[in-house]
Amino acid sequence: MVLQRDQPIKIWGRGIPKEKIRASLAGAIGSSQVLPDSTWSVQLPPLPAGGPYELVVNVQTVKDVYIGDVWVAGGQSNMEWALKSSVIGAEAEFANPDFPKIRFFKVEKDYSVEEKWDVSDGQWKVANAENLPDFSAVAWFFAKKNHQEKGVPVGVIESNWGGTPAEGWTEVGVLAEIPERSYTAESIEIIETAEKWKEVLAENERRREIRDSLIGSPVDAKGAEVSSVNYKDGNWRTISLPASNPLEHIAWVRKKFQLSSTEEAILTLPQVQQMAYFYVNGTEVYFKDWGAAVPEIKIPSEILIEGQNVLAIRAVNGWNNKPEIGSADLMFLTQNEKKINLEGAWTYSNNIVEPRVPVVEYHNWRPGFMFNAMIAPLTNYAIRGVIWYQGESNAGRADEYRELFGAMITNWRGRWGIGDFPFLFVQLANFMERKAPQPESSWAHLRESQTQTLELPATGMATIIDIGEETDIHPRNKKDVGERLWLQAKKVAFGEKILASGPVFKEMVLRNDELVLTFAEVGEGLKLSSGDEVVGFIAESDAGKFEALTGEISGKDQVRLKVPEGFVPIGVRYAWADNPEVNLVNNLNLPAVPFRAKLEQEQE
Repeated sequence: MVLQRDQPIKIWGRGIPKEKIRASLAGAIGSSQVLPDSTWSVQLPPLPAGGPYELVVNVQTVKDVYIGDVWVAGGQSNMEWALKSSVIGAEAEFANPDFPKIRFFKVEKDYSVEEKWDVSDGQWKVANAENLPDFSAVAWFFAKKNHQEKGVPVGVIESNWGGTPAEGWTEVGVLAEIPERSYTAESIEIIETAEKWKEVLAENERRREIRDSLIGSPVDAKGAEVSSVNYKDGNWRTISLPASNPLEHIAWVRKKFQLSSTEEAILTLPQVQQMAYFYVNGTEVYFKDWGAAVPEIKIPSEILIEGQNVLAIRAVNGWNNKPEIGSADLMFLTQNEKKINLEGAWTYSNNIVEPRVPVVEYHNWRPGFMFNAMIAPLTNYAIRGVIWYQGESNAGRADEYRELFGAMITNWRGRWGIGDFPFLFVQLANFMERKAPQPESSWAHLRESQTQTLELPATGMATIIDIGEETDIHPRNKKDVGERLWLQAKKVAFGEKILASGPVFKEMVLRNDELVLTFAEVGEGLKLSSGDEVVGFIAESDAGKFEALTGEISGKDQVRLKVPEGFVPIGVRYAWADNPEVNLVNNLNLPAVPFRAKLEQEQE
């Protein structure tokens, strides 16, 4: 494992009451006694970076312990997204995977109505060829920079869960004290009915165990039987893929196709949610795990038949119990450069081959539940700080996010008890259909709430308004995200006087028929990442109308926007849309931070 350098190190556990405890690490020694409640803790003095050491507690020894920088990597799926999941640049990382002084600990997904003393599962893993593909991509690129530039071991504690809102990561007692919010009443109800919730979660956990036992790997014989050419599927229903997807539970689909030869074929069918087993003529040819992409699948000649063949897919979606298969123009086989279309009629079964899956509720997102199981148990562990990528699940509630997010950060800092540790977060990327102007964009409003959170001390924000993807909420460019977070870490956590942000709006004046905007954080000067004109600005008129403006860079730190004749501006917004077109950057190619501002001075 990796322990935090230059901070007191707390070692804790359970034992027999009154038992003496002695701990030693790198020459530091501490002792204590087990308390009546069977818990104990020993505090060791701050130690410099180094290792490997042995941590000895009474007769137990933990080997291969390093001291360096430790970060908690929290949030939802974009922080959870693993290197192996089609991340841009991942192959280069896999080609050089061995960094023995970088270790990751993945906290097992869990939730609870009461605070837990320990995480449910997890272990430290060293960065190597076997483990690296499963590491959070954002956290990896961040940790690698920390290790290489500071020359110290780095530990990352991953505690994240896709699709989760910030209130699930915040202590319920804190949420209950914030009046008139969407989570307030529920937070109070959870506190008052904790015993009932214990019963609800226990029954839900029972159903989850049954579900997980059902959706695991199919018995080999079952796959071979259902995917064979001779299997009788006359009592199955017919489905038209990809137009119709009434799939649920453990869904099996079959498609018959004709071949004129047995030469090797390539299957192209990239769109499947979430897990899938692919079979051809009784043989499994590929398994798609959650979050992984489906490559072009080679179908070896020895399993193909001249004449009628069968492709069968077993699909499972553990998130909402509704698998999806196929997308237009991306369902075909290729053999001898001949394309065989697989769209159209398939036979399918939701419950003939395998039993229905019990309904499992996802209570993890409820106020405080993930905090109790995945954050509270970590708070004895000294850390350098937190990197955070979340907000998508709170879009649409931007008015409360600023207060909620700030409360969560303050809550975590209070529980760790080590002061205002650095909290570095990612602003929402551009996503969805491009529309301009889009003054009511819920994603733009949430980005503003994230920017306002920078009013808290020791916070930093990585802006990624330029590297999102229109059709995918999970941008595959995680390298820039991690490295932009690292720039913030160098400034906020390590006190370096560097340029760590894109241009930040400073002030604005109206001069004749031009709006002149001045920016800070420009470095050597503003520039355009593309095109000949500055784009991404919209102006608001006194009549409540919005109009896109273009302009030009003026000098080192100003942008001049031409105001149309007859248009009386009262304010300007930049990058104010779900997926805005933007091109204003500084000399580090960091994008300007989205903003909106009122025109306080109409003329000069």
